[in-house]
Amino acid sequence: MTRTTQKGLGAIAAIVVLVLLAVLAAAVVRMAWGGQSSAAQSVQAARATQAARSGVEWGLHKLLKGDWAGCSPARNETLDLRADTGMRATVSCSMSSYQEGADGGGLPLTVRVYQLEALACNAAACPGDATAPQYVERLRRVTVSDCITSTGTACP
Repeated sequence: MTRTTQKGLGAIAAIVVLVLLAVLAAAVVRMAWGGQSSAAQSVQAARATQAARSGVEWGLHKLLKGDWAGCSPARNETLDLRADTGMRATVSCSMSSYQEGADGGGLPLTVRVYQLEALACNAAACPGDATAPQYVERLRRVTVSDCITSTGTACP
C-alpha cells in the first residue's frame, strides 16, 4: 500500500484566514468611519442650534432696544459667528399690529406682534446648498408682542 501525502492544504487555509481577517478589518474601519462622520454631524447640528438661538436673542435685543427700525420680512440681518463656531445666522422680522381695547380716556390700544426668525447654517449664506456634504441648518421662530397707547407709550 502506498501512502500519498497531501501538500498545499496549509497554504489554502492560511489564505482563507487572511481573507476573513481582511474582511473583518474592512468592516471595523467602515463602522468607525461612519461613527466618526455621525459624531461630527451631531456637533455641527448642535452648533447650528445654538447659533439659531443666538440669532433670535440678538434680533430680540435689536428689536426691543430700538436698533431695528422698520421690522419687515424684506429686511434681513446677519449675525456672523463663523470665527467662533463656523456658523452664521440670518435673522428676519415681521410685524402685525391690532387695535385692542381702549385706555382710560377711550383711546384705542395698539398691540404689535413681532415674529423673529433665525436661520443658522454652516454655509457662506443661509440657506445654503442642502445637498453639500456636512451641511447643517437650524431654524428658530419666536413671537413677542407689546402694547402701546395712541400717544406711543407703553400700555398700563
